Amino acid sequence: MSSTATNVIQSGKLLTRQALDVDGRLQIRLWVKGQSGVFQLIIDDQRATLFIEADYAHKAKSLLVNMAVDCQAVPLKTFNQKPVFACYFQSLQHFYRARDVLKREGIKCYEDDIRPDDRYLMERFITADLSFIGASQHCHRYRKVYEVKCKKTTEQNNVSLKTLSLDIECSMEGELYSIGLYALAKHNNNHEEFQRVIMIGAEQADAPSYIHWVANEELLLEQLLAEINTFDPDVFIGWNVINFDFRLLQKRFDKYGLPFAIGRDHSAVRWRQNSNANEHYFLDIAGRVVLDGIDVLKTATYQFASFSLDFIAQQLLGKKKQVTDVENRVKEITDNFHHNKTALAAYNLEDCRLVSLIFAKEQLLEFALLRASLTGLTIDRVGGSVAAFTNLYLPKLHRSGYVAPNMGDGNSDLVSPGGYVMDSLPGLYDNVLVLDFKSLYPSIIRTFKIDPMGLIEGMQVKAQQEDVSQVIPAFDDAYFSREAHFLPDIITNLWQERDKAKQQKNAPLSQAIKIIMNSFYGVLGSTGCRFFDPRLSGAITKRGHEILKTTKQWIEAQGYRVIYGDTDSIFVYLDNDLANAESLKLGKQLEGYINERWQETLQEKYQLDCYLEIEFETHFSKFLMPTIRGLDIAKGGKSIGTKKRYAGLADDKIVFKGMETVRSDWTETAKLFQQQLYSLIFNGEPYKDYLIKLIAQIRAGDHDEQLVFSKKIRRNLQDYKNTPPHIKACIIANKQLGKNHYKRGSKIDYVITVNGVQPLEMLTSPLDYDYYIDKQIKPIANDILPFLHTSFEQLTNSQQELF
Repeated sequence: MSSTATNVIQSGKLLTRQALDVDGRLQIRLWVKGQSGVFQLIIDDQRATLFIEADYAHKAKSLLVNMAVDCQAVPLKTFNQKPVFACYFQSLQHFYRARDVLKREGIKCYEDDIRPDDRYLMERFITADLSFIGASQHCHRYRKVYEVKCKKTTEQNNVSLKTLSLDIECSMEGELYSIGLYALAKHNNNHEEFQRVIMIGAEQADAPSYIHWVANEELLLEQLLAEINTFDPDVFIGWNVINFDFRLLQKRFDKYGLPFAIGRDHSAVRWRQNSNANEHYFLDIAGRVVLDGIDVLKTATYQFASFSLDFIAQQLLGKKKQVTDVENRVKEITDNFHHNKTALAAYNLEDCRLVSLIFAKEQLLEFALLRASLTGLTIDRVGGSVAAFTNLYLPKLHRSGYVAPNMGDGNSDLVSPGGYVMDSLPGLYDNVLVLDFKSLYPSIIRTFKIDPMGLIEGMQVKAQQEDVSQVIPAFDDAYFSREAHFLPDIITNLWQERDKAKQQKNAPLSQAIKIIMNSFYGVLGSTGCRFFDPRLSGAITKRGHEILKTTKQWIEAQGYRVIYGDTDSIFVYLDNDLANAESLKLGKQLEGYINERWQETLQEKYQLDCYLEIEFETHFSKFLMPTIRGLDIAKGGKSIGTKKRYAGLADDKIVFKGMETVRSDWTETAKLFQQQLYSLIFNGEPYKDYLIKLIAQIRAGDHDEQLVFSKKIRRNLQDYKNTPPHIKACIIANKQLGKNHYKRGSKIDYVITVNGVQPLEMLTSPLDYDYYIDKQIKPIANDILPFLHTSFEQLTNSQQELF
């Protein structure tokens, strides 16, 4: 480190954060990437904080007499209107010890779970971008900044982060073979690739130049540290990279007594175990972020039948991985390690490259950065809806004179219902319109001023019988303040930013904002949130019920028929004889009519501006709402429609909702059959010959490869009380392959044979074609055929009678 310090004024993007004790005093460390490089901000003289009710202040002081604590009255109160004292601690050690003592003595602590580094940032409204000033000293590849003052920057920092994709190859026992590293960077309008595979083995003269040969596993690990130090990434990316690649690397470093020191300051990786899943870990690396592709896709609400890299690469990139024997991938990798190391290196590198391409194509890093910028969550945070809400809400709450409640404070016997789902009217229809309320729950929050503090303030006004015109009545005898609230304004700001993002065609930002806004109802309805109160969530969902029911009445009063509704959508049947243009025109007319009615109604009844907005979303020229299976309407059974299951033809494309085509637990043959049968019927084409031919093909064995079930094991095998087919297949396989071959997290392929369930890899009996026809083809056919006054049985029986 340089012996001289210079003042620095900079802005940058927050990478990682940490709070720790140094020489008995709390210190916060922030790693920031700025335009001129990387900075480690050292923030001293901070204090860990919790709050207690003023009535317990004297007792608390006597209990904590031997600790470095400062208890002061502060102008804050609880949601129960009780004044509080703040307890400030100079060290985390004293903070944690005092918290235990206070709770053990029955003294309730408020906000004692807020980490000091998070509190430091949120109270300054700092999310992902910040400005800072301090005394700077040069270290290796970064500058350390002392006497720091930070504030939220007024403009977003466009600093570019360096990503490095990492993937390991190993034996079944975890012995490392190679480590792949890949990066694609843009430099002077040119894309430059960094490619490296560190491979154990003797150097081969004709091998690709990207292979770095090492003699053994220990040297492999040392070379990895050297490569990371040289490349100096801001972000690691990978596929299951934390709980597989990095976990295994930690074990191999431990084996050789080497520190897994990949922090920017050469510090070791810090691990944290997920309290809800013992096999799941989080890690912290000083100055470096780790993003797992699977986690980011799920956080961004992507949905796939499988999140394997092979499947996602095919779905998003149209590319397949290089190993040809997918079912025996580890065996082929091991074989290549011993006999064809260059092929293994190519495979290793391709995995890294595929991850980079997926991140680039779907803008996953941009999504993670924008989410952090909007919420104050760390870039690598998985989930975190509750924490995001807390970050945005808590500092505003403090400035209004309240401390946050604890989890459980809002519990009561009240029950908040879910979204309203209407009973459907089953049928095969022409001309069905779908009208959708735009972000219904966020718009309800905006319109009716639903807010945790607003509820407390509103109930105070009502209890003191003050001017009730200042409150908005809700459900369950709840009242909300018209003026004292934050959440409606937070949503309004997010809504405006999303509109801008849409105009700018910024898909990652638009998606990030949508997810955050829609999460607020879930947060308020979750017992895992400190602001949970069923009066809050009920004010949203019960209002949603009222809105959907009222909207249905208005539409039917116009002479149309509502055949279904679900949470924020209304399905309207028009008339079989209407042309497409007429249907579209009616959809826009209904949209305008409903929006106008809601604006008038809410102004007249509550004197509220209306932020509810319904949109004409889809015109289905053909639409199927099935009956509940087992009720045969062709034979006079009572017609009861399904919920959350339908299919429709719109713009020459069939949309399936909740049907077998979009479910992972049906065979490929069943899915393709449903798609083809519905296409023929919706387009008015003959379908009987297709059905008969398919059954003949199944019995002839032509579809055997597509009659495979594939299912993931969600629990430990011994935890299954019943034994579903896929677990039976696992038990059969494990008897021959070893008791842990298939376990929680594994995926098994199996089939149904004349001798019952069998794992695909141990198939010894003929498939039971009658089972597949009866359980996979027949139910799908009978979802739609009765509306054509026929059935699967009638069509197949008539065919058999010909013989």
